[in-house]
Amino acid sequence: MQTVREDVATERRADPWVRWPVYWSGIWVGMLAALAVALLFGLAAIAVGAHEMGATQQITRWSTVGIGALVFSVVGAFVSFVVGGWVAAKIAGLVRAEPAILHGAIVWALAVPFLVGIAALGASSYFGGWYGGLAGTPAWVVPPNTAVDPNVATAARNGALATFTTLLIGLMGSVIGGWLASGEPMTFHHYVERDRAVAHETR
Repeated sequence: MQTVREDVATERRADPWVRWPVYWSGIWVGMLAALAVALLFGLAAIAVGAHEMGATQQITRWSTVGIGALVFSVVGAFVSFVVGGWVAAKIAGLVRAEPAILHGAIVWALAVPFLVGIAALGASSYFGGWYGGLAGTPAWVVPPNTAVDPNVATAARNGALATFTTLLIGLMGSVIGGWLASGEPMTFHHYVERDRAVAHETR
């Protein structure tokens, strides 16, 4: 029995690469949960007047962005992906932080193309409008020989910055959500002690 344990320990040391299986069922449900929570935040913001729909949602000057819109956008992006990462890791039954964080990040990566599609369909307003930078402007939207609005470039730049920030906040939320679902403490001291214990067990 001792010989078999030594052989296993030797094999682990010889092959340091450990494969992490990806549980796609948990990831898909987590992604849908993240989009659902983001939609709820967006609709709540519209209901209380924090977000506006239509052309008025374009950000030409940052001074016009209300504190309510900022709070709903930041908190909504963060909390929605915390929920998505948590749901994915819980459904997968992950108890280690590293694979749980990976699944949370995959939830975010899978949600991004869906958000691009939602923005292309013109429904990004329901998510608060800060994902509007994901949608391009088709050539057929603006008729030829029409006056160009000088604020278009500024609005596009500010919209891209808002979307970039919102996506990064969502990524951080998905990582933290997966980490929370694992149940492991969010301290580096814990991982140092854990790795030492694992190394001691394999000797």
